[in-house]
Amino acid sequence: MLYYNHSYGVVDRETADAVENSDFLREFANFEVRTTSSGDLTWKGRYLYGGQTYIELFGAGDLPGQDANFGSSSVAYSTEHDGDLAKVSQGLRDQGYNKLDEFLQSRNFGDGVLVPWFDGVQFPVADYPYDSFGSWAMEYREEYFSDPRSKTGPASYPGDTSRQRYLPDTYKDHQMRDLTRIRFAVTERDLNTQLPLFKAGGLDIKQVPGGVLVKDGLTTIQYDVVPADKVGLKQIQMSLNASVDDRHVERIGNSTLVVGPGTSAVWTFDKP
Repeated sequence: MLYYNHSYGVVDRETADAVENSDFLREFANFEVRTTSSGDLTWKGRYLYGGQTYIELFGAGDLPGQDANFGSSSVAYSTEHDGDLAKVSQGLRDQGYNKLDEFLQSRNFGDGVLVPWFDGVQFPVADYPYDSFGSWAMEYREEYFSDPRSKTGPASYPGDTSRQRYLPDTYKDHQMRDLTRIRFAVTERDLNTQLPLFKAGGLDIKQVPGGVLVKDGLTTIQYDVVPADKVGLKQIQMSLNASVDDRHVERIGNSTLVVGPGTSAVWTFDKP
């Protein structure tokens, strides 16, 4: 029912600024620096988009509240069929979780008119306090797809709420195709809080030494359990649209992106 949609990591300011101003990233991926408004919140993110998946990078201080802290992170999983989010909520209730934050997220395209964007479900913070990591499940709304400003594609099947419909095809003009593996360092409390959501979404959960792997068939998220002062985004692995013969190493702030040889790239963050 659920598939990796996108995630974010809050990196140090030097790295965030280097990402924002990187000419290499603009060539390597469908890359965008964008300010988004939704309700009372406005945020500026640095985005790398693939065909079905994407990631946001923030600098320390870019987000409100404790989410602005260096090392904060989050993962969003989405449905591919209208109505599946309700099944996820029911799956949580079947596990005994009746206090859920079920919400509608809207988007402002700049004219002050809020357009329904997606429905979501997550654990309410008041009942489930967190250290630095959280997650939610989401389902895109047809009102958003139908708005020409969303620049999304037509439905490929009845009830199509897919990532592929949401994201543009401009990834084909770059090297990066999709995110295949992401590694986060999180506290044990935060991981244990979110595992029931992953289970309700039908994701493949595997216990490994030091943490957990969560798979959806395309993207694997590796969660390493660490102390609170060691949390954060550690590594991103990506598939490429075509094989490359040479190995390219690009230093971006306190991170290193290695592209090739072959059909993959690995982006490692020095901190934490």
